[in-house]
This record gives sequence, structure tokens and C-alpha cells, in this order.
Amino acid sequence: MPDPSADVPLDTTKLQAALVRLLRPMVRLLVRRGITFPALCEVLRELYVNVAEHDFALPGKEQTDSRVSLLTGIHRKEVRRLRGAGAPVSVVPASLSRTSRILARWLADRSTTDAAGHPLPLPRVAPAGQPSFEALVESVTRDLRPRAVLDEWIDKRLAVLDAADVVTLLERAYVPAGGDDQQLYYFGRNLHDHVAAAVANVSADAPRFLERAVHYDGLSAGLAAELERRSRDLAMDALTAANRAAHDGCECDAGGGWRWNFGVYVFAEEVAPSDTPPAEPRPAEGPSAGAAA
Repeated sequence: MPDPSADVPLDTTKLQAALVRLLRPMVRLLVRRGITFPALCEVLRELYVNVAEHDFALPGKEQTDSRVSLLTGIHRKEVRRLRGAGAPVSVVPASLSRTSRILARWLADRSTTDAAGHPLPLPRVAPAGQPSFEALVESVTRDLRPRAVLDEWIDKRLAVLDAADVVTLLERAYVPAGGDDQQLYYFGRNLHDHVAAAVANVSADAPRFLERAVHYDGLSAGLAAELERRSRDLAMDALTAANRAAHDGCECDAGGGWRWNFGVYVFAEEVAPSDTPPAEPRPAEGPSAGAAA
């Protein structure tokens, strides 16, 4: 469990300033979706108690209401009411897990990709031992009929089936529809892992995780759009290569209790006039606070 006394001392004022910037888009989303400040306060109160109870227990000692109250600043009566809920668990939606695993295998297996790592069109069915969409699905799960999976993918515009009964993948990644359960799962998981990496870095003497960004200010709208397009291509190439490396490694891995996540993000926006930097583009290659070199 983390020991709060072992953390690297941080300037509280600077940390709060960073927190305001971090939370602004989140608050914008909450207001848009009708989650009010009192509702958020209740969520944070429960989370503070949960984190203090499960992540800051002293070795060999029972965690008490008084210590949780001391760590969180929440009254003991409220602590007593909120304790014992168990650590939060984020469950992967079944359809998302299935789709992601099949897609990842198609993009990683050398029998279903070309020399450059691009996914090959697959016959829907083929003789045993030959690559096919049916064999691909059955290599991941036998709980569903491959045809049912294909129909779902066609409906979601992930793949197409031509007149020759050949399946072609349309996307190199599964992007759930805006606001549905599957997208919200990744919203929580990916942001959690990014923030967790940054927190681990600012809390340690030496940053552990790679967490960097390349950013340029003072750009025209056209150049910003072109850089966004180009960075998407670079990001997908990196994700595809990482997926293949993980797939190859899993073939001979004994398995265990660890998980790994490799993610990228791209963002561009028009800056308000009062915040606009000098007109000349000013490159700055650098990380968020505490990122690894």
C-alpha cells in the first residue's frame, strides 16, 4: 500500500493550479451531462474514504475510522457510514472485450497481416488450417457464432463482406459510439492509466513511466489540422506495432497478475485571444510535470 509519508513533497499551491487545469474539461462534461456539484461532492466523499481505507492502511494494523478521518478531513460519522464498500472494480463490457480481442488478434497475427503489419482481407470460411474470419473468431471465443460476430461488425462499420464472401477490415481500431457504455469504459480506463502514470512520476524521486508530449503554439488552423492528421497516422502505426509485440510475447508467456497499457492521444484547439502566444510558432518538446525523460 502507498505510504503518504514516502511521497516527494509537492508545492500545494502549484499542485492545486495543475488540478484546476486537469479538472476543467471534466467539469465541462459533468455540467453538460447534468451531474451537479452536490452529486460530484458525494462521489468524491465516497472516493476519498475508499482510497484512504484501501490504499493507505498501515502494514500490520487495522485501518480505523479515526485514521481515515484524519487522512481525508471527513467527519468520523460520515467515514463510518461510507466505509466497507470495497475497492472499485471496472468491469469490461462483454461485447467490448470480445470485439477488442478478435480485432487485436487480426492486427497482430502474422497469418492475418501482410509484411507491413496491415490486416489482410479474410475469406469468411476456409478449409481447416487456413486463415479465415471464422477461424479467427473461434481462436478467441467459441461462445458465439462467427456469423453473428460478423453481422455485428458490419452493422458497426468495422468490416464489410463482399460478393466473393471475403471479409475486409475497415478500421484498425474499435472506436465505440459517443457516450455508450463501451466508450465510457475506455474513457475511465484510459484517463485513469494516464493520470496514474503521471501521479507515479510526480510522486517519485525518479520518473518511472514514459509520459511525454510534443506541442507547438501559434499555429495556423491549416497547419494544426495537418499535424493532427499526421499524428493520427503515426499513433496508429505505433499502436499496431505495440499490439503485435504484445501478441507475440503472449504466445510464450506463462501469465500472471500484471496488466500493461500503451496509449497515445492527440489534441488541438483554438486558443482564446487573451491566451494567444506570439504569432511565430514556438516549438516545445516536453512532458507534463514529472514525466520520464
